[in-house]
Amino acid sequence: MGDYYDIDDILAEEDFVPVQFHKAVNGVKIDESSERGFVEQDSKAELPFWLARGLHLQQAISIKVPACFNRNTRLEIEADAGSVDLRSRCSYFYEFGCKVAPFCDKSIGLLVSYTFKARYKEVLYKAHTKAFAAASKIMNFLTKEETNCEILSP
Repeated sequence: MGDYYDIDDILAEEDFVPVQFHKAVNGVKIDESSERGFVEQDSKAELPFWLARGLHLQQAISIKVPACFNRNTRLEIEADAGSVDLRSRCSYFYEFGCKVAPFCDKSIGLLVSYTFKARYKEVLYKAHTKAFAAASKIMNFLTKEETNCEILSP
């Protein structure tokens, strides 16, 4: 767990994850358009990670791989990590990946590590070889963690 007062830690846990319920749950209304106040067993939904983690620890749900770490994203990162717009997929890609990996797919940790190394090297290269105007275009693709990194910040 991160620092209780760390706003970035709180925001990283706000991302939604796909889940599947192992148990029927009464008194819960996930879909506002539904009249029912319960969730049936084997139902699928998306919940914020902070809630899904607690339910997973109680063995009420299983957490599936979030879209920002799916196969298509992995292939794009492997092809050219520096040109993938991670910010639009997940503002806290690295921190969220480290938090969600133990609950659904441990290979997410390797993806996060590989992505950071590849993007770090590429961003440093571009920062030293491109004009400042081009650097602002690069900044649009960076995650919150990357823009907060002192070395990468202009």
